[in-house]
Amino acid sequence: MRFKGLDLNLLVALDILLEELSVSRAAERMHISQPAMSAALGRLRAYFDDPLLVADGKRMIPTPQALRLKGRIRALLGDVDAMVAATGEFNPTRSNRRFRIGASDFLTLVLFADTLQRLARTAPNITFDFFPPSDTITQMLTQGELDMLLVPEEHVLHDHPTQLLFEERHVVAGWSGNPVFERGMSEAEFAAGGHVAVQIGIQFRASFAESQLSKVGLNRRIAVTASTFSVVPELLVNTDRLAVMHERLAARAATHLPIAYAPMPFDFPIMREMVQIHRTRTTDPGIHWLIGELKATMGGSSI
Repeated sequence: MRFKGLDLNLLVALDILLEELSVSRAAERMHISQPAMSAALGRLRAYFDDPLLVADGKRMIPTPQALRLKGRIRALLGDVDAMVAATGEFNPTRSNRRFRIGASDFLTLVLFADTLQRLARTAPNITFDFFPPSDTITQMLTQGELDMLLVPEEHVLHDHPTQLLFEERHVVAGWSGNPVFERGMSEAEFAAGGHVAVQIGIQFRASFAESQLSKVGLNRRIAVTASTFSVVPELLVNTDRLAVMHERLAARAATHLPIAYAPMPFDFPIMREMVQIHRTRTTDPGIHWLIGELKATMGGSSI
């Protein structure tokens, strides 16, 4: 199929080449030989009159033209994928679909672990790719690179459909040997403790807990900054450090680590965890099925 002289199949090849930055890995993903993929790259270079990918040692670096094309091609293929999905039937027991999901490690542990355990029996051929929060995660959704994005309500994009998945309390957690958990924690003791905080992305993006604590104006000392939520409990053991944690994550950690947790010593808002999809995917039956499965997982564990 050609459009204005371009073989449209080459757009799929270019999309994968720009993701893998490797001719051999791109060939593996497309189930073709490396010479065939090299030939496809040659045809793309000729059409766009640009090298697109330039060898630098063992790596390939995209040219400025390739970077300009990347988002537009991903969005185009995403629209085509959404169109096909919306017009076809979705049967989870027979589907071999791959879902691309933006979600934190907190959600991977407390939501997807149980969901995927169930789906391994009921939808055995469906696969999942998870992408952690980053400076570009919302851009991935707008460019059609994600099927869904799960974020607190404060971080949703206003021009794409969103719905509530579940609500979550936050607690203050620490080592079970810390005497402050036995006598009850005051706001002053909370502020005086060295804290473990979570920073998302290379450019600082506050987690829900950190942004809410900032609004309170509480002056506390950050002793450790972590890049993921799941590592925080390990950083509390055998120390006097404290952390504001999701209650479900603290409860899960306490089953295998000497972790204690208690209610926040002052009023703290409930976090509303949302699921967001691209506006072109609203009629995608596969996405609606998966959202239903996620809600079923959380249905028996409301706050």
